[in-house]
Amino acid sequence: MSLIKRISLTLLIILFLAAGINHFWHPAGYLRIIPAYLPFPALLNYVSGSCEILFAVLLLFKSTRKTGAWLIVLMLAAFLPVHVDMLLHAPMQLGNLKVTPLVAWIRLLLQPVLMLWAWWHTKD
Repeated sequence: MSLIKRISLTLLIILFLAAGINHFWHPAGYLRIIPAYLPFPALLNYVSGSCEILFAVLLLFKSTRKTGAWLIVLMLAAFLPVHVDMLLHAPMQLGNLKVTPLVAWIRLLLQPVLMLWAWWHTKD
């Protein structure tokens, strides 16, 4: 594995571990962005945080890396409606972060970038 890919993988693991832990550390911000039409928002928050942690751990091992990367891609695709809903309800306040329409657009457009980043790690 090239140095660039190793650094990329390390950053991806750190990002998803931190994001997953944050679901448990600061759940209020996540609960605020879960669309109202989804049932059991607290459970969904903890499940998504657990998945982010699990998928990051799967990235650690060569034998499970492709699976972890694909699961991240699928999870990010599943999160797209949340980001669209956030865009529709912007501006909104999420803790210290003011989500303006511009910020909501950036978050939405960042999803395919993150998906491509994870997908890159499905390749040897």
